[in-house]
Amino acid sequence: MGEGLNEDRPDKLSLIVFSGDFDKVHYALVMASGAAAIGTPVTLFFTMEGARALVGKDGWKTQPAPEPFKDGKTMDAEFIRRGVADFETLLEACREMEVRFMVCEMGLKAYGIERSQLRDDIKLEQGGVVTFINDASKDGTMLFI
Repeated sequence: MGEGLNEDRPDKLSLIVFSGDFDKVHYALVMASGAAAIGTPVTLFFTMEGARALVGKDGWKTQPAPEPFKDGKTMDAEFIRRGVADFETLLEACREMEVRFMVCEMGLKAYGIERSQLRDDIKLEQGGVVTFINDASKDGTMLFI
């Protein structure tokens, strides 16, 4: 049974994607796409190890995953087998529903990631913590993943 729209829900969802673990980054995309599907604006702010998910089209595949999975690629394959939305499907859904993707300048510098290494099929805005905080809403929700 589905849940109805809650009139008191946050007016915006701001997610800080800090973790480099595949399952956590995957779930950030689940939350972002779910919120966007009910009309809630969403910003995903990728930083530190979380930014590695956006390195090329395969960055997420090498992210660590919990046992018994070897990495993001094997966990994603199991998700597909079980009928769970895979990483690329969620990423595409977020893109189509106009989720805002930001990548942290400091996170890139701290991990030696060049802007040119990031995916070019997603509109990625480069900014810092101040940009992200200014994007948030006083009546919204900010989550650290």
